[in-house]
Amino acid sequence: MTTTNGTPRSIVLALIDALNKEDFEKAREYTSDNMTFEGVLGKRDGADAYFEDMKKMKLKYKLQQSFEEGKDVCLFYTLDMGGANVFCAAWYQVAGDKVTSLKVVFDPRPVLAQ
Repeated sequence: MTTTNGTPRSIVLALIDALNKEDFEKAREYTSDNMTFEGVLGKRDGADAYFEDMKKMKLKYKLQQSFEEGKDVCLFYTLDMGGANVFCAAWYQVAGDKVTSLKVVFDPRPVLAQ
């Protein structure tokens, strides 16, 4: 069960906090089963596929700013991708107290150079 105050922003921030702690079981509670992910380096359909990748990558988020409008949340953060620190913008969509969609954009050159 989630322990947020139920706003889209609080749900997304709780997801990020759980990911930073590598508590993937807790993080999974904040996503719908059919969550979609679109990023610069790939696309995933379903939360289980997304979390398979997250468990391998163990990314660390350093949040810089968050914005909420309706059921949409935008985050700006620096992401530690195995030694490459990358600035990202992410658009989360929330419905029924669960993240249903995530789109992330960033310059992939530092990651590809590794």
